[in-house]
Amino acid sequence: MSDCKATDQSHPVAFGQLLWKPSDAFAAKSNMAHFMNWLTERRGLEFPDYNALWSWSVNDLEGFWAAIWDYFQVYSEQPYTAVLDSEEMRPGLRWFEGSKLNFAEHILRCERQGTAIWHLSEARSLQKISWDKLSRQVRIVATQLRSLGVRPGDCVASILPNIPETVVAMLATVSIGGLWSNAAPEFGISTLKDRFSQLRPRVLLAADGYRFGGKLFDKRTELSSLLQELPEVATLIFLPYIACDAKPEAGAAKVLYWGELIRGEDPKEAFCFERLPCDHPLWAVFSSGTTGLPKAIVHNHVGVLLEMYKFMSLHLDLRPGDTAFFYTTTGWVMFNLVVGMLLTGSAIVLYDGSPVFPGPERLWEMAAASGTTLFGASPGYVKVLDDLGLVPKDQYDFSALRSVLVGGAPSTPETFSWFYNAVKEDLWVTSQSGGTEIASGFVVGCPLLPVYAGEIQTRALGMAVEAWDEAGNFVIGEEGELVCCKPFPSMPLYFVNDEDHSRYNAAYFEDIPGVWRHGDYFEVNERGGCCIYGRSDSTLNRNGVRIGTAEVYRVVEALDEVVDSLVVCAPVKRGEDYLPLFLQLREGLRLNEELREKVNRELRAKCSARHVPDEIIQVAEIPYTLTGKKLEVPVQRLLAGRPIESAVSTASMRNATAIDFFTEFAASLRT
Repeated sequence: MSDCKATDQSHPVAFGQLLWKPSDAFAAKSNMAHFMNWLTERRGLEFPDYNALWSWSVNDLEGFWAAIWDYFQVYSEQPYTAVLDSEEMRPGLRWFEGSKLNFAEHILRCERQGTAIWHLSEARSLQKISWDKLSRQVRIVATQLRSLGVRPGDCVASILPNIPETVVAMLATVSIGGLWSNAAPEFGISTLKDRFSQLRPRVLLAADGYRFGGKLFDKRTELSSLLQELPEVATLIFLPYIACDAKPEAGAAKVLYWGELIRGEDPKEAFCFERLPCDHPLWAVFSSGTTGLPKAIVHNHVGVLLEMYKFMSLHLDLRPGDTAFFYTTTGWVMFNLVVGMLLTGSAIVLYDGSPVFPGPERLWEMAAASGTTLFGASPGYVKVLDDLGLVPKDQYDFSALRSVLVGGAPSTPETFSWFYNAVKEDLWVTSQSGGTEIASGFVVGCPLLPVYAGEIQTRALGMAVEAWDEAGNFVIGEEGELVCCKPFPSMPLYFVNDEDHSRYNAAYFEDIPGVWRHGDYFEVNERGGCCIYGRSDSTLNRNGVRIGTAEVYRVVEALDEVVDSLVVCAPVKRGEDYLPLFLQLREGLRLNEELREKVNRELRAKCSARHVPDEIIQVAEIPYTLTGKKLEVPVQRLLAGRPIESAVSTASMRNATAIDFFTEFAASLRT
């Protein structure tokens, strides 16, 4: 058992309150402790605690990443000549030059027994796939793709749900050196065109539709339209997922059914993984950009392999025999990270559909049935369950559950306490933050450290992350800009159609040359704990004082009447900044003076007078990107007078009609 229990549910949880700490046995059994012991035995390096280990990892980059390579026994067809060609923070760095390896081979190189994938959806009951079956299907599909003319560097794109077929297709593409890119079936045609037209895929895999919230969505007509926009697609691999018999009109593209693809013979003895140089592309993932075309971000095999070994094994503490779940769609980089969890020998759990259909207990029932050891979801999902009063531990056995990963948005103390009160007392709850562009986390969990309410435990190994003030000074215990001062292997290889790296440089290095500016408002405290306060480009400025939007959300969204919220600060009048707070209330409620006063009172008492908005406005819903980010900056732009077409791309939105209110509201400010 742990040495510290959760705070009693009847008492409010304070920010920074100690909620849990690992027992000696828990810490000693962790992969992080094993790695530290290995460093002592093999490298003669001893570290008294995690902070000392982290300091070494960022001050001796070559020594640290070479240790990661050796510790995880990375296999390369030929030895590397140098760990890193330069410590200058810029695009175009080369890691482990001379090596030739394959990301998928490292997932499938061991003959593992037991389950590799558990899967459940609104269309399918809970099932599982063995490691042997996964390996066999990957070899078959990879061989079929080669026969279709896919060569190293060719793009294979996917519009498949979060199901095993997508994992098989991804690993098959990667195993032969193809460039993989996935999107979700719920994306609209313009979003898909904006993404895939940049990549010019040779093969497209697509489902006929999807199910969500009990509803059926047939996407065949849209798929036919998309194919007309992608003339380079030579083959469509079609999956009848929602039992639509008719295939789409594919134009000049050849159509194969998924069932035909996997019926081939297993070429086990003859199959070879394509081992690739350090600068070979692995996949293209897309930013949730709110204007213009989304950035097509390309990573390489060696960088992602090393970063995921470190992240999944050391920071998530996954190991053979574990079962890991994170609620995601295939439209988010978290799908790629879930597949990366297989590197540890852990099984993964896939879920496709609404997380609260047919009831809010859906994912917890699945977690109990699959013996999930790591459960992952967003703070928004936790708030929904908390508001509904769900207490999963009263219904299910979570004896196997060891840890929780909360990601996608800043977590509040209430997010943490819900898990301890409603799920399990002895639980390692971690909030973590990174980004699509790094395919990992900057600030993460550590099984050796305590859990404090609302805090991210620590900075990731090998990530020289600091909080900088406006003068460029590293600050402790103060809010600042999240920067990374030294290179890391999973930096983007390049952006598509950005030969001179101008977009790449503008995205991360333009504001502070030689330093990666991530765009988060951030704090590191004295003990090394971290907090993300929201996007720095949406930071609220009240009379010269910077306020993170998450500070407002933490207070406002804890109120029973509030479902969701959005706050911005925009220059509406010359010399004046306007700070409105938009609230989505529970169904049937109307914003009145009493509720306005309550919101302001809570913000004043729990934050400061500067946090009190100029105006509170009720809205039907808060606008979000496809990857679940609130559209703070686009709304800020609208209120500042930018036209809708340059302020936001509705194709990048999850709920495009939600922006209409803000467009009209912005216009009313100037009449």
